[in-house]
Amino acid sequence: MFHFARIILLAAVTAVFALSAQAQHMPGSSSGGSSAPPATPSLPDPLTPQAIEAMVARMSDDQVRSMLLDRLDAVAAADAASTGPDTLTHDIMSAWQAFSGSITMAIQRLPMLLSGQVSALGAFFDTYGVGGAFVMFLLMAVVLALAYGAERLVSMLFRRWQKEPLAETDEDSGLLDTVSFLARRLIRELIGLAAFYLVIRIAGRLLLSPEQIIFAGPFAIYLIWMPRLAAAIGRFVLAPKRPDKRLLTVDDHWARYLQRNIVGLVFLSGLTIFVVAFNARFGVEPGLTRIGFWFDSAVYVYIIIIAMQAREALIGMMLGNPESPTRYEKMISRAYPWYAVIVSVVMWVVVNTLIGMNEIALLLGGAHYKTLFWLLIAPLLDTMIRGLTRHLVPPMIGEGPVAEHAHEATKRSYIRIGRVVLVAAVAMIIRDIWNIKLTGQESFGADLIEFVMTCAVGYIAFELAALWVNRRLAREQTSMGNPAETETGGEGGGAGGSRLTTVLPLVLAAVQVAIVVVFALLAIGSLGIDTTPLLASAGILGLAIGFGAQKLVSDVVGGIFFLIDDAFRVGEYVDVGGTTGTVEKISIRSFQLRHHRGPVHTIPYGEISKLTNYSRDWVIMKLKFTVPFDTDPNKVKKIFKKIGAEMMADELYKDDFLEPFKSQGVFDFDDVGMIIRGKFMAKPGTQFTIRKEIYNRVKNAFRENDIEFARREVRVAIPALEDEDLSDDERKAIAAAAGAAVQQQENPPG
Repeated sequence: MFHFARIILLAAVTAVFALSAQAQHMPGSSSGGSSAPPATPSLPDPLTPQAIEAMVARMSDDQVRSMLLDRLDAVAAADAASTGPDTLTHDIMSAWQAFSGSITMAIQRLPMLLSGQVSALGAFFDTYGVGGAFVMFLLMAVVLALAYGAERLVSMLFRRWQKEPLAETDEDSGLLDTVSFLARRLIRELIGLAAFYLVIRIAGRLLLSPEQIIFAGPFAIYLIWMPRLAAAIGRFVLAPKRPDKRLLTVDDHWARYLQRNIVGLVFLSGLTIFVVAFNARFGVEPGLTRIGFWFDSAVYVYIIIIAMQAREALIGMMLGNPESPTRYEKMISRAYPWYAVIVSVVMWVVVNTLIGMNEIALLLGGAHYKTLFWLLIAPLLDTMIRGLTRHLVPPMIGEGPVAEHAHEATKRSYIRIGRVVLVAAVAMIIRDIWNIKLTGQESFGADLIEFVMTCAVGYIAFELAALWVNRRLAREQTSMGNPAETETGGEGGGAGGSRLTTVLPLVLAAVQVAIVVVFALLAIGSLGIDTTPLLASAGILGLAIGFGAQKLVSDVVGGIFFLIDDAFRVGEYVDVGGTTGTVEKISIRSFQLRHHRGPVHTIPYGEISKLTNYSRDWVIMKLKFTVPFDTDPNKVKKIFKKIGAEMMADELYKDDFLEPFKSQGVFDFDDVGMIIRGKFMAKPGTQFTIRKEIYNRVKNAFRENDIEFARREVRVAIPALEDEDLSDDERKAIAAAAGAAVQQQENPPG
């Protein structure tokens, strides 16, 4: 503790001596008079803790006390001057004053622009001389010629080294061939540019002096090398004059326009950085003429002009060439030109605000241009992600509408994951550009970057969970068929899905809710907000809901146990207290039954006392056939057995049978004939299709064997009257009476 206090004292005394040394040179200071303190000793050189301690030992207590009090008063005054109201309104007003002050200063110093530039050029020629400048430019031309020759040589050797030459063919090719062609050409150009850069550095050091390199280095990098790098990247992305090798959907005219103006934009940005550094190097500070403001504003105006002139081309390029563009894709493509305008204006405001705050050091390396580049290219990368996803997504699992829906959902998940990864990558790149540290630094920028990264990781986890569950569901549903498409004859009782198809959607919902809650808390915490009160409030709220919604808790707990018991699955036909239907949807509180005639019943789990499942494992169906009394039952038995054997051998039905169709003999007699019953065992959901086919085959077999189905007959006996003695009117009256009797027998009163 004593050692720490001594160090503080030594530091304070050192500062006091520095202030005293400045005070000695101020006018009005006096060295005479009896009331003046003793002369202050000069600071030791070198200034080490041991030397300061020795100096303090030679000073009197009054001198040390006076110096320390003066230093403390100075620190308090500085803190009072720098401390302002820490409010959002104050920050906004400070930013507005900085921005408006920067614009006002640029306009006020516009008359000094020409004179300041002439002064910088004069200092340049004073430094190098007219002859020296001419020699320097001549040597720079020699260095550039050597670098360009080396670039051409390396490119030629690389072209020969490639197995397949970069042939200029007009034939359309697939995505892989197109990317391969463009990538090989880009690599060749990048290797050539790397050779160009290395030769510039080596030859420049050999031919130019250090003073000349200070000027020639930025000139070659910003005004020659970077525009050529932008041209190489533009040829890869836009492929001007090569529509067959173009990755983006844009015609030749606009491809050449965009590539040409992108190079011009990079040149203008490099010229801005070069001119500002040139003026500062030769005695004209950036704030004196504010020439950087006008060059920088020209960059943003240039971007806006490009966005407006090529608006339709940019919209088509952003939309790509999808088979069926979504509403989101159309909206993003239409908004992209205006997005470029907004980004340019916002970046212009940010740059001038930083200049007004005297934070020019952040801009000297072109951090604002790098940020602008990544913000403008991000939507184009999103288009590339959508295009690659359509080609690289795993193949569809199975066939049919279920598989197609799952395949489309998978593609959308991959696209969303790619977008989030893109946002996170751009955020990290911008963080590195502005040198924002995520740890050990308290700033809104660092908190915002950490917030974005946390949300991105949470969203990726959210989508990966959905992706895995959807693919498993597609595999399950495709392998067993879609229960909703099973033909049930309009009477229900179809086969249900597997246990996974029932449980996985609920598991997915629970996992996604957990992911949202956890990452929401982490994201809020990354902004510096204490989440402890939120957790306490959530606990109290959950306790209140638990007491006030006991029925809801009962439903949820009951549903959990029903699912654990595997009492029913999606697609199964069940009976719940007299309510029958096919299980159509399952949630955490209730499930829905679709009656085969259309109505939907929603039943909470807590209200289920007994549940009957008609679709589990197997189903037995018994069919009744009424034949005349004189029919031979053994003959009917043989017919049923033959039909059962034929259907067991039929490719269309054999896999649906568990036991063949067979006769159960005479089941009952009625006033019409004998009732003979047959039965079969089948898989749930297939029994109604099999029943239709059995009816058709039995009908045809009875016709072939002269067996008729029994039908109701009414015989009218009139004593002492023969049929041939009846008139037509009497016969009609008798037939009407017989029909009325039959109708009364079939529909008795009450």
